[in-house]
Amino acid sequence: MTGSPNWHRDGGFHFAVGVEDTFVPQSGPGERPIDEYELTEHYQRFHADLGLAVEAGAELVRWGVPWHRIQPEPGRWDWAWLDRVMDRYAELNLRPIVDLMHYGTPLWLDDQFANPDYPKLVAEYSAQVAERYLHLGVTDYTPVNEPMIHALFSGEYAYWPPYLSGTQGLSTMVGQLGRGFVLAQRAMRDVLGDRGVFVHVDAGMRYVGDTDAPEHREHAARLKEQVFLVEDLVTGRVDADHPLEKHLRANGWGDDDFAWFAEAPVLPDVMGVNYYPRHSTEVFEAGVFHSGGFRDPRPFRDDGVEGMNELVREAAARYGAPVMLTETCVTGSVEERIAWLDESVAALHGLRASGVDVIGYTWWPLFDMYEWTYRHSELPREAHRLTMGLWRLEETADGLERVRTEVADRFRHHATGA
Repeated sequence: MTGSPNWHRDGGFHFAVGVEDTFVPQSGPGERPIDEYELTEHYQRFHADLGLAVEAGAELVRWGVPWHRIQPEPGRWDWAWLDRVMDRYAELNLRPIVDLMHYGTPLWLDDQFANPDYPKLVAEYSAQVAERYLHLGVTDYTPVNEPMIHALFSGEYAYWPPYLSGTQGLSTMVGQLGRGFVLAQRAMRDVLGDRGVFVHVDAGMRYVGDTDAPEHREHAARLKEQVFLVEDLVTGRVDADHPLEKHLRANGWGDDDFAWFAEAPVLPDVMGVNYYPRHSTEVFEAGVFHSGGFRDPRPFRDDGVEGMNELVREAAARYGAPVMLTETCVTGSVEERIAWLDESVAALHGLRASGVDVIGYTWWPLFDMYEWTYRHSELPREAHRLTMGLWRLEETADGLERVRTEVADRFRHHATGA
């Protein structure tokens, strides 16, 4: 694979692209499965798609494994497709940062994240992947992408399986996801040793506006701390003085739960921040109540690079690890995307110049993706396409063509200087 095993400590600034890899394979009344690789035809086109990352000048690719496909039954593994993908990475001398959990659990796992066996099963799966591809130099992993978004959508909003709700549901999901995170990283560390690079990634979320209004004060204060809750748990930061310790206790946590996380924290080699300027800042309004999430969202405010810089600085200070912007883009015209690309790259170079240890930038996604609303819709996939990519997806008689845009050219300029 390209680059040094210690790329995260070499003092450089690294450019990455991401391939959208949300998997919610479970279906039900009024719900279609989401498998972004199927929707974007990446299963068939991965060979050419990874070539696009090289064309864009990317050194790294954030890319996920479809657990529900490679372990179709308990104890049975189907590596054929994944083997071909990893061979393609090696052929291109391109370095993957492998997402092991991007929302989807296998169809055979009853109750999904709430299953008591989920933590040990996700750890087994993660170790199997790490061991199988170590010989190809695949050593960089994200144990779970955006664990707080997992917890909110599956645990508080009842939007995704297992459809838990409220603060009790959220607390259950935080515990389960956190345990799986810890056990997976420990298991992979046993396989990879010092070669392993663990990139922890969560959504950067900001709450502004009338957060001090009496009707919002307590809720807004909780949300501001909750952004970091899973990462704080897995890194051993949740003790009696943590702002959410009492909240977790009120929702079923006991001494044994806190002790479990305190005993053997897992630390990030790189702390990843996902930031979308038009969606990462939610606005509280006095006298107006929103539960949050897709069903009842708060208004958003575009705070541009100011919001991004705040989140990056906070991650660096809180966790003491190098920070990477692990997802960003705007959904809009080519001109709007180029403007954000230029502004955000310049801002991160400014942070580096000021002494913040920012080591990388990721445009997400490499090519357009389909909005999660597809799951609850009967409209064709094109109605849900988001214009986010360096390449545009275009429906043709032969399937989805990847059409290069000027955003790709601009990204390559930033990544390579060409």
